[in-house]
This record gives sequence, structure tokens and C-alpha cells, in this order.
Amino acid sequence: MNLREIREMPLGNHRRKRVGRGTGSGHGKTSGRGHKGRNARAGGRHGFAGYEGGQTPFFRRLPKRGFSNAPFRLEFATVNVGDLNGFPAGTEITPESLLKSGIIRKLRAGLKILGDGALDVPLKVSAHRFSSAAAEKIKEAGGEVKKL
Repeated sequence: MNLREIREMPLGNHRRKRVGRGTGSGHGKTSGRGHKGRNARAGGRHGFAGYEGGQTPFFRRLPKRGFSNAPFRLEFATVNVGDLNGFPAGTEITPESLLKSGIIRKLRAGLKILGDGALDVPLKVSAHRFSSAAAEKIKEAGGEVKKL
């Protein structure tokens, strides 16, 4: 080989292999996959986590149990009664006012007031749900409970 015979290498110019286009193409019938076996099959199931070489996978050997209500579950934004002490007396508390003040970030399916902590200020609280303890503490402090 001489210096004058050196040419630029043709990199990145490979043509796509067109398979399954008849026996005359050289890549017909089995499309270059050989006969039978794992690599001749379609679907790529043999590479995924849980594949056990054709043996019934572990997750299918176990019996199914329980019930999941996940698609219909209602998740409420929750606030404890003790967190409402920062508001001045007589304030009307709504889900929107709690969002604005940053006490809750998302409303989700609604607002539920829980009974943890003590309430020292009379407030008018509007929410979608109240725990019995929370409603009792709000009324004891001289406030009002309004269900939305």
C-alpha cells in the first residue's frame, strides 16, 4: 500500500437491509433469522424482566388476591385543625384561600379537615369533608363548619 492509494473510509453510509423480499434477494423466507429458536421469533418477549425461558413465570404462578380501587380512588388534600391557627379570628376559610396561602399545594378531589392539633381562634371553615374530631374542635373554638 502506498500513500497515494489511501482513500477516505466510507463511514455511516450503510444501506438498510431489506429483509423478507423474496428468495432472490438473499434475505427472503426467514429474513436472515435462521430457523426457529428464540431469535427467530417476533415480539421480543424473551428479553423482558420476568421471562423464564418458557417456564411459567413467577408472577403467573402466584394466585391473585385482593382488590384494587385505584382508578376510582378519591384523594383529598388534608389540613389539620392546628394549621389554621395562623389565620385571624372570624376569617372565612375556603379551599381557595388555603391554596393561596400555601397551606395546600393541590386541591385534588377536595379538601378534608382533620382533627390534629388545637384551635384557639374562631373561624368559618368551608371544606368538602371534616373528620368528627375536627368539626368538634372548630365548634368548640366558636367557629362554624360548612360542608361544600
